[in-house]
Amino acid sequence: MGLGICVLAAPEIVVGAVIVAGVVVVGFAIKEALDAYERKWAEPETTRPTPETRPVPEVKPAPEARPAPQQPSPTKRPKPEPKGPELPPLGPIETSERERRPECKPVPVPHLGGNDPHNQCADNLPNNTFPGWDVLVNGKNFDALQLATRTLWDVKTDAFDKHESRSQDFFIQMKLPEIQREKRLAEECGYDFVVGVRSKAHQLALERADNTLRAVLMDWC
Repeated sequence: MGLGICVLAAPEIVVGAVIVAGVVVVGFAIKEALDAYERKWAEPETTRPTPETRPVPEVKPAPEARPAPQQPSPTKRPKPEPKGPELPPLGPIETSERERRPECKPVPVPHLGGNDPHNQCADNLPNNTFPGWDVLVNGKNFDALQLATRTLWDVKTDAFDKHESRSQDFFIQMKLPEIQREKRLAEECGYDFVVGVRSKAHQLALERADNTLRAVLMDWC
């Protein structure tokens, strides 16, 4: 109240008071700013933003550059890869049912004996697979086997042409059933059958008696 009286009483005093009051206000504002600055730096270190706590902007990986396909040189032609020989596909070898039968497997057995010229003629057969032996096939002893052509032989060394015609006919009729049986046994196992003879007359007589027979003239014995 005393200050108001003074202001009203003396204008010059009022001007001075305003100046003083302005200084006081400015001083107060400066002090507030200093206090705020001190409070800011008095905060713990964990509250201050650091480079470690600042958010890192997401960086997208750059797209991978794919190598451009190499174009073949126009002056150089690609060499073809070498190819091996074309072979047929391997597979099981097919055999007929009759060839798998154990009785159809050719087995060399000793000559029956008793006729050396006969056995020698059979042994000298060209391409004889088992010279010196008979061959057992399908329960029958054959005189020789040419395995390369799958041919079984019955060798006849009789002096057929020295007999008269009546004896020749009788001889053919006596021997023919057994020859025909041998042929059938051979064919049952997939073999050809040949009768070897020493004379042309014998050959013709057999062919007349059975035109399915194959008679061969043996010129080696």
